[in-house]
Amino acid sequence: MAEGIDLTSTTADRAAEELREGIVTGALPPGTPLREVTLAAELGVSRNTLREALRLLTMEGLVSQRLHKGAVVNTMSAERIRDIYLVRRTLELRAVEESGAATPAALAAIDGAVRAEERAEQTGNWREVGTASLRFHCAIVATLGSPMLDAMFRGVTAQQRLAFAVVAEERRIQQPWVSRDREICDLLHAGYRAAAGRALREYLDDSERVVLGLVGEDDNATLDAINKEA
Repeated sequence: MAEGIDLTSTTADRAAEELREGIVTGALPPGTPLREVTLAAELGVSRNTLREALRLLTMEGLVSQRLHKGAVVNTMSAERIRDIYLVRRTLELRAVEESGAATPAALAAIDGAVRAEERAEQTGNWREVGTASLRFHCAIVATLGSPMLDAMFRGVTAQQRLAFAVVAEERRIQQPWVSRDREICDLLHAGYRAAAGRALREYLDDSERVVLGLVGEDDNATLDAINKEA
């Protein structure tokens, strides 16, 4: 064994990433119980390693530990949702501002995510539309070239997926954003960073207003208005 390498921690990180990915893709919605015996067997890890993975996800706000009930996937509060969008504006808008230095591969990843989103829309796979859209926003942040920011932002996008889960019919929450993701992507590829930044800021403002409205009052009026504009 290599000296100084904590293999338990590394395995726990991998287990946490698999569970995080399940949240991002919508496979683990809010309220899902995370049973130790079942998950440890599915992930091929010990229960101690799984507990460490769940501890990591708890620190990220993705999981709650309940006395005598074990771990469950979190439901996002209005306060948490506001914080999600604060982080998203800070990182995504900065990334757009600096996208002139983005590599061709980084820009191709942005376009690839939008293409996946558009394909999923054509087949009516709305859960996959949501996943591809989150990957699009991750790809924007990835243009900054910071592995630490990328890792942090994956947790943010997982929380965003949990925030979307307040709407049972995924088409209604996902469809309005497909064309807007494409617009932002095309502006970035054309080098129109200021226009892309304005479009992204408006996008995030609208998205936050919709999600907060649905969490607070189940206010479908804002979502219906944005759907009509799409």
